[in-house]
Amino acid sequence: MPKGRVTGTLSVDPSDAASFASLPLDLDAEELLEVVEGFIARGIAIESIFVDLLAPSARRLGQHWEEDECDFLDVTMGLWRLQEVMRQVALRFPADDSDGDRARSALFSPMPGDRHALGTLMIEEVFARAGWQTEALIEPKRKELLQIIAERHFDVIGLTVSCDCTNANLSDLICSIRSVSRTPGVQVFIGGRMVNANPGIVDEVGADGTAPDARSALVLAEKLVARKHAGSVRPEHPLG
Repeated sequence: MPKGRVTGTLSVDPSDAASFASLPLDLDAEELLEVVEGFIARGIAIESIFVDLLAPSARRLGQHWEEDECDFLDVTMGLWRLQEVMRQVALRFPADDSDGDRARSALFSPMPGDRHALGTLMIEEVFARAGWQTEALIEPKRKELLQIIAERHFDVIGLTVSCDCTNANLSDLICSIRSVSRTPGVQVFIGGRMVNANPGIVDEVGADGTAPDARSALVLAEKLVARKHAGSVRPEHPLG
């Protein structure tokens, strides 16, 4: 499929997403990409490809592992294939730099020590396509993450928490982010498997909010930044 701007506006049908979910266990990345290209050719929006097709597939792979239906290597390879498909789609159909307000900026990162970057890269793509100035880190060291936050302006910091980290570690990192950030009132929100399983962790660790998926995270970020500029911010819980 040629590289170019996509004008698709349709959403992935839930039944198609369910049929696709386990394919990364059986198909290689090139074969998966061909399936995804078929959806794009039918007019499916790129955002929907990410949020409604690839993200549920990643969650399903995790369920296969938790239910002992496949081994760790199978799941790891499946997630790598999904990440490669997402990378290829993003390269072939880049965000339009003329869209949105590039004055809004966001940094996304997995928790230091977490090697799962798919969620981080996906949310960064969704924000970039909405007109945000974005950056995503992969496998960052804690020192590296805090140094970047200290040196540059970001309206929003998004942490994906898919590993089994303790509340104390997450709370300490968020406190450090606020301490070093060069942006007064920087908004910090968290997401991922661990947070979705216990949304109340937002209050416990001192984050500003959470959302169950990348699309909802974008809505949340828009709200947080607008409220910050209006001078009133309080923690936000999952968006329905």
